[in-house]
Amino acid sequence: MLIYLALVIIRPQDYPAVAESPGPPLQSLVLLAAAGMWLFSSRKSFAAPQYLLIAGFLVVAMFSQVVNGWVGGSLFVFSAFAPTVLAYVLLANAVDTRARLETTMAVLTVCAAVLALHGVEQASTGIGWTGVELSQGTRIQYVGIFNDPNDLGLLFVMCLPMAFYLSARGGLMGLRRLFWLAVAGLLLWGCYLTNSRGTLLAALALLAVYVWRKRGLLTAGILGSVALTGLMMLPSRLQEMDVSEESAMGRVESWYEGVQMFRQNPIFGVGAGNYTDYNPLTAHNSFVLVLAELGIIGFTVWLAIVGYSFRMTLAPLRRGDDIIEDVPPEVPDDIALAHWRSDRALTFCLLLSLCGFFTAAFFLSRSYVVILYLLVALVVGNYTRLRRQYPSLPAFSLDQDLLRWPIYGAVGAVGLYIVVKVLLAMA
Repeated sequence: MLIYLALVIIRPQDYPAVAESPGPPLQSLVLLAAAGMWLFSSRKSFAAPQYLLIAGFLVVAMFSQVVNGWVGGSLFVFSAFAPTVLAYVLLANAVDTRARLETTMAVLTVCAAVLALHGVEQASTGIGWTGVELSQGTRIQYVGIFNDPNDLGLLFVMCLPMAFYLSARGGLMGLRRLFWLAVAGLLLWGCYLTNSRGTLLAALALLAVYVWRKRGLLTAGILGSVALTGLMMLPSRLQEMDVSEESAMGRVESWYEGVQMFRQNPIFGVGAGNYTDYNPLTAHNSFVLVLAELGIIGFTVWLAIVGYSFRMTLAPLRRGDDIIEDVPPEVPDDIALAHWRSDRALTFCLLLSLCGFFTAAFFLSRSYVVILYLLVALVVGNYTRLRRQYPSLPAFSLDQDLLRWPIYGAVGAVGLYIVVKVLLAMA
């Protein structure tokens, strides 16, 4: 799975020189090899609700094509999204210890740093080692699923908390900490070089959530306002952040079209992948995209996947040190307490990554991208591990929330409609 993650992010198979004469599909072959090994291993768990939800999301996406008159489209959806479902299952089962989870985070972060280095070269010379040039003459980009500066920034901001978490581990006379701090700095510079407003706002959201947890809501609000003012003074596209600005207005209008698609097809939407058949511009909003393409059913399922992931990071953070009472009595209290605080720090890191991802994804159509489900897999693997060690943590189950998520789905759809109408009125 670590090899698969490296192929997903660094993507040597998508380099222009390689793409001209493609060889075997290495990414798919590695994933299948990992699946074969998993079948013969003892690491099998399906306890978290996301397992059923992600599989159900695939079924709804396939059925949305059938409902809209293209039966063959369901096979296309399956071939595109089934590998993502498999990758989620394998990774969520693989990261069943803190060491495995930290190793996985390290691989993700180092691979993201490689892309940031490519961006630094690109910004300096105009072209990176992949042969890809700058986007719009000034913004860095990569290949494959990261060929858009916004997608590249989303990856950087998701991995940024992981770099800072890994830097706190110290060791080797401080060299390890220095290395991970350098990686964090490189990712921050990469965020700036993407010149993506959504990415910079996501980085600001990370800072706000961190300060909120450490210093309270008031301090987070004040510091966030100061940071936003500082970012808007830098030479970047944030200076153009206004609803009436052409790019922003185009996105708001696309959101409006997405809401109209939902109103005309409220149950199963217009079909997975069919958004641009009805509007020339993609949704530029992951929530609107699901609502428009998969209707209220798909939107509710997807919202539950996201919601459970946030709940699995917040639940441990709401518990105090008294949770060490769950630990067997033969484990000394000081050791149990140190382990619990390390687990809380790791969980907080995953919460920050979720916040960064979804802040950026609110301005991007990334509802189906594999990176999202790999991050969910890390959250699920971490919480499953914590539940084994601390049984008093809540066990999340769909049986307990059969009414919760349909209500949240309806409220979310109405909320998106109100947001779009307000933004249009402000234009």
